[in-house]
Amino acid sequence: MKKADSKPQSELGDIPADVFRKHLHEVADWIADYRENIAERPIAPTAPPGAVLAQLQTEPPETGASFGEIFADIERVIVPGVAHWAHPQFMSYFGCTTTSPGILAEMITAALNVNAMTWRTSPAATELETLVLDWLRQWLGLPDDFTGVVYDTASISTMHALAVAREEASTSIRTLGLSGRSELPIFRIYTSDQAHSSVEKAAIALGLGEHNVRRIASDSDFRMNVTALREAVTSDLRHGFKPLAVVATVGTTSTASVDPVREIAAVCAQHQMWLHLDAAYGGGLALLPEHKWVTDGWAEADSLVLNPHKMLFVPFDFSALYVREIDRLRRLFTLTPEHLHLRDPAGAEINYMDYGVQLGRRFRALKAWVVWRSFGREGMAARIREHLRLAQLFASWIEGDPRFEISAPVMMGVVCFRLKNADDKAADQKNSATVAKINASGQAYLTQTKLRGRTVMRLGLGNVLTTEEHLTRVWELIREAV
Repeated sequence: MKKADSKPQSELGDIPADVFRKHLHEVADWIADYRENIAERPIAPTAPPGAVLAQLQTEPPETGASFGEIFADIERVIVPGVAHWAHPQFMSYFGCTTTSPGILAEMITAALNVNAMTWRTSPAATELETLVLDWLRQWLGLPDDFTGVVYDTASISTMHALAVAREEASTSIRTLGLSGRSELPIFRIYTSDQAHSSVEKAAIALGLGEHNVRRIASDSDFRMNVTALREAVTSDLRHGFKPLAVVATVGTTSTASVDPVREIAAVCAQHQMWLHLDAAYGGGLALLPEHKWVTDGWAEADSLVLNPHKMLFVPFDFSALYVREIDRLRRLFTLTPEHLHLRDPAGAEINYMDYGVQLGRRFRALKAWVVWRSFGREGMAARIREHLRLAQLFASWIEGDPRFEISAPVMMGVVCFRLKNADDKAADQKNSATVAKINASGQAYLTQTKLRGRTVMRLGLGNVLTTEEHLTRVWELIREAV
């Protein structure tokens, strides 16, 4: 039998080992230089939509290009076309948790490229996920009957938690579905008017309907009004609806306010409702002993989500969902194809694919393990304290300037503030224009939000590169802009 001619390695894709090693060193140096000199870059591009695409080849490549040619385009087009979240004067959203240990861990994760769907596909990935989730559970002070699973974002975590709530409150939705079942009630979910839109998205995905998410008014400190919650539940019961769950927030998107979880838990217990805590941002505050108040009532919850990529220095993306008696989550989602029935005779392993809709799973636990070992709880707490200090310092500057006012209590590393004006509409326009002007400068980056119908500016801290000097410069830019 004639042997087929083999093709040269250069025609089979990939990069030869010696060339790969050379480029790996070059990229490592580039990453170190980028991180060291990032403060010199404009934070965000000002080019219009389509500008990046216009500079790139639109026809799919027929033949391979050298990595040198590809990387030249990365430097020429891609890097100038991104918002540099790790810039020390990027103070938008919840800051940025890029750290050196996190970057190193992501490089190793990419090299390993394992699928963490079952224990057997990567024992280390599974067991490390179990370990780091239990570390975090201990830091958060959650009871032993809470067990975690890693997803990508809080939106997905919240959807999974509410899916379990839906299953436990009804009859066999897993097997029979919702369609055509007149015996099922119309479910209601309750959350504050400051909560994240992921609650509505979960209701849409779960077939519960966006209309059945009831937004409860918040109080003067932007916390859910528990009296209004009770009234809404009572009204829904009177009209034949089925109260399903409450999503309480620990660190809301706009103001970082914290709902009164213990009081909400009492309402949930009275009406047999699931209590889910969205602590995606604010939950990280629990690592500071002096801020343990933030965990009040957590032990009464059914589920809790925290995003370590927001406050706990793990690179994006990493979201931890904790469920009391997590086998309830597994019973809902386990559906194992025959080719994956590789369960150990002792049944000791955990197959995390059984705890959600995803089958393929990234080895996210490695970066958390590397970062948390590098920092330790004390190191993370010290960084968080510094961000809290900077937020309070910035708030004091706002209070000392008669042109501005604080728009919400400063709870964490978030400050909401606005320019004052006797004409509210004119003030809204001025605040919005100020944010746009600052962001267009490339020297700082803020966001705006709406509070009580008024436009306010919002500053968020969380970057390990941000110092008081950077904050001072941003304050100067704000004053210059107005």
